[in-house]
Amino acid sequence: MTDDATRFHKPVRRPAELFDRIFPAEDPAEVSRVAHTTASALLTRVRADPDAGTVDRLVAFTDDHGIDDIAELWSRAPARSLPGALWRLYLLQVMIHDDPRTAAFLYERGRGELASADVIVAGAPAPAGPEELVALIDTIMRGLFQGDFAVALERAAAFCRVVASGSTHLADDYEATEPQRGSALTTRALRLATYAEDLSACAALWRRDSLT
Repeated sequence: MTDDATRFHKPVRRPAELFDRIFPAEDPAEVSRVAHTTASALLTRVRADPDAGTVDRLVAFTDDHGIDDIAELWSRAPARSLPGALWRLYLLQVMIHDDPRTAAFLYERGRGELASADVIVAGAPAPAGPEELVALIDTIMRGLFQGDFAVALERAAAFCRVVASGSTHLADDYEATEPQRGSALTTRALRLATYAEDLSACAALWRRDSLT
């Protein structure tokens, strides 16, 4: 972890390369029930009365408590479900908070390469440095609880596409000289592209009142 990253959080955290790790569960049916029940109850309660202090605590949850508590609830949920969407948003937050310098580098590379409206949708300033990306993901997280939920998901999806583009192009740069690093970047790009598809699908489901 870089020195810059440590300034953004206190506890020991999972490295960004493991942000899609699988957390084991003994009873998949029970895990699914708990995941959907807790996600629905949390979101319904907070959005009905978005107290500023409560929203602040939810946005800062992984900074204060790490990712494991959330993983136990939501990591095994289907990607295109309410708990699956929340899990992916928290993972993106962890990825950026853990290593904002790398996130900013990949985002800026993607911003220069990607010919789409995703940079505008994501909403980061140009250029976007580490502090700007930390602020961006925290703003997106805040939108889950006191804004347009579908818009928050779409902004996160757009962010994923920009960083995936940056990762892909950087992987091409390393292909001849550092193939192992290039392969790791390609894996990250594919993972983020999948997240973008899932989050966009969740946004569409939310708008149809079908995200459960």
